[in-house]
Amino acid sequence: MEKNRVKSIIGVKELRENLDKYISEVNNGRSFTVVRRSEPVFRIIPFDDNDKNEQWENIIDFTKIKKGGVPLNDIRKALSRLNNGSAS
Repeated sequence: MEKNRVKSIIGVKELRENLDKYISEVNNGRSFTVVRRSEPVFRIIPFDDNDKNEQWENIIDFTKIKKGGVPLNDIRKALSRLNNGSAS
């Protein structure tokens, strides 16, 4: 097997250490089975265009509220206030 060839079965550690490489491969249509202690744990498969449209919905673009986005803690605080029924 070539040194640069990407395997279809990879370990969790290998995935973690080379995540960018595997994301690129998945974006190019490759699929992988991820194993831990020689047991299959999950599969990584590419989305097709239909999957993206059916499973993901954009609710809000926080970069339109504030350049660079909104800090997660600010969002959590605002949601907490909404859940507790108090206005800002």
